[in-house]
Amino acid sequence: MNKDFYDCKQILITGGTGSFGKAFLKKIINQYPHIKRLVVFSRDELKQWELKELYPEKDYPQLRFFIGDIRNKDRLRRALDGIDIVIHCAALKQVNTAEFNPIEYIDTNVLGSENIVQACIESGVSKVVALSTDKASSPINLYGATKLCADKLFIAANNIIGSKKIQFSIVRYGNVMGSRGSVMPFFMEKAKTGVIPITDPEMTRFNISLEEGTNMVIYALENSIGGEILVPKIPSYRIIDVAKAIAPDAKIKIIGPRPGEKIHEQMISLSDSLSTYDIGNYYVILPPNENYINKFLAKNKNSKLVPRNFSFNSKNNSFLNVQEIRELIRKHIDPEFVPL
Repeated sequence: MNKDFYDCKQILITGGTGSFGKAFLKKIINQYPHIKRLVVFSRDELKQWELKELYPEKDYPQLRFFIGDIRNKDRLRRALDGIDIVIHCAALKQVNTAEFNPIEYIDTNVLGSENIVQACIESGVSKVVALSTDKASSPINLYGATKLCADKLFIAANNIIGSKKIQFSIVRYGNVMGSRGSVMPFFMEKAKTGVIPITDPEMTRFNISLEEGTNMVIYALENSIGGEILVPKIPSYRIIDVAKAIAPDAKIKIIGPRPGEKIHEQMISLSDSLSTYDIGNYYVILPPNENYINKFLAKNKNSKLVPRNFSFNSKNNSFLNVQEIRELIRKHIDPEFVPL
């Protein structure tokens, strides 16, 4: 992390009481305790109260807590007063719930994102990094479609800033280990019953830890020029292997895919490959704009355009084996984990 980058900065995290928000807050507070201000913006008063208990005001005077919803642009403007950097995490995320409540997801994930764009431009924010998802690449479900639309809004925002000094970038990654509602804690709980429900025995997913996710956002904050979609080079796992890693003797019950659920996920499509560059630990999807690409290449001289028919998906990828999954569970979820 670049210490000078964070000196005297004021940062706001939308959805700041979620899994990522809490991990990012902890990292910044531990490494930069003298940061000027760090604002947690969310609509969940209980989770804000729980965070305040962990970070009491007398010990962490740089922390602020704002109750608010990204659907409310006026409240966003108030919260953004004096803010330099925005990490946008707030979203409705449950795939199957979105299929039955589409307007709610559109109001938050699409219209709420547009509120972020407009409020940040109007408030003098200098940098915005928005969190995306693998489900935004070639989406087949409503949730993925709303996140793709949000991605487009943030990338296009770089074209409407006028004379304002602000950059909008995106980080896109897959399933986060141990996050609320994720598969590993779910299987660990179900294993106690002796039966683990699996939607499809061939299903695969990308895997990333919260630490890797926060490091990726920090990289984007310090290195992005605006307009990028940053994608990490992360492994996949087979859902059936997760079940074996957690409870090798449990009965597997095949229940079929839920509404809107893919068998395999994707983060870079064949179409995206035409403007996707390999920069080492990450891929970067760029807008198909020659001037922008030249600007990016001037800063990233060692980057390489990926092959024309390249696609980054969870099916054709490197896979974690059962033992590696167990080790990651112990490292990131439960240090005392023992397979049932």
